[in-house]
Order: sequence, then C-alpha cells, then structure tokens
Amino acid sequence: MPYVTTGQAARALGVSRRAMQMWVEKGLIEPDHRTPGGHMRWDVERLREELRNPSRFRRDEG
Repeated sequence: MPYVTTGQAARALGVSRRAMQMWVEKGLIEPDHRTPGGHMRWDVERLREELRNPSRFRRDEG
C-alpha cells in the first residue's frame, strides 16, 4: 500500500489530523516515512494494526 498524508490517514481512521499530530508529539505513534520537507507519510494498514492496542493511549493514573 502506498504511503498517504496525515490528513488522508486521519480520515481513513476516523480521527482528526491534529489528534495524529499530538500522538506523534507524545511518542505514541511514528510515521512510516518523512519527506525531505519533513512531512509525515503513513501506511494506513500498519497504523490500524498499531492502534489496535488501546492501552498505549491511556493516561498514567500515578
């Protein structure tokens, strides 16, 4: 599957582009590729698999 933009990946996953950007900033997800200009590119199927683990998005209660 070809890489897609953050906006395209967000639409495919049903989340906002900003949510994905925040997840990257927090180290919860990593893009599959960055363009020479620094834009993130995603493999949606890989990202779907990675996001199947909801515990990575829970806040620490401690």
